[in-house]
Amino acid sequence: MHTPPVQTVWRLALPRDRAAVPVARTLVRRALADERRPGPTGRPTDSDTAELLTAELVANALEHTVTGGPIELVVRILPGGCHVEVHDGDPVPPGELGLPGPSEAPDPWQEHGRGLLLLRTLSSACGHRPTESGKAVWFTLSSLPRQQQRPA
Repeated sequence: MHTPPVQTVWRLALPRDRAAVPVARTLVRRALADERRPGPTGRPTDSDTAELLTAELVANALEHTVTGGPIELVVRILPGGCHVEVHDGDPVPPGELGLPGPSEAPDPWQEHGRGLLLLRTLSSACGHRPTESGKAVWFTLSSLPRQQQRPA
């Protein structure tokens, strides 16, 4: 009888201020370092990319949610990578998380507007879903080599 691997899940309520971003990055780094389980190719999940994308999601939750409720970070260590969610109390979905069209390129002169592009480009998958208290925006990173992650 085959038993599925046990998932490790980390949860952390984040402060509603800019200190949440480095706290979230630290949790992701720690979760990935503690597991040290390489994926199917023997490669560990890219901690730098996981930290960057987590920081983008937390910063977006701080900047774009209109409610003052809590923000929660959920990190799941998977056999072949990780899944990260940022929960907030605002039910309004984020911008488009599908692949960008030519007219959606960020303005190179603006400081903002690249977070979702980074999320779409660097993650294996990303999206959002409603929750009982708002929404969760998520991404998954695979430890597979880039050319094996998505079909051409």
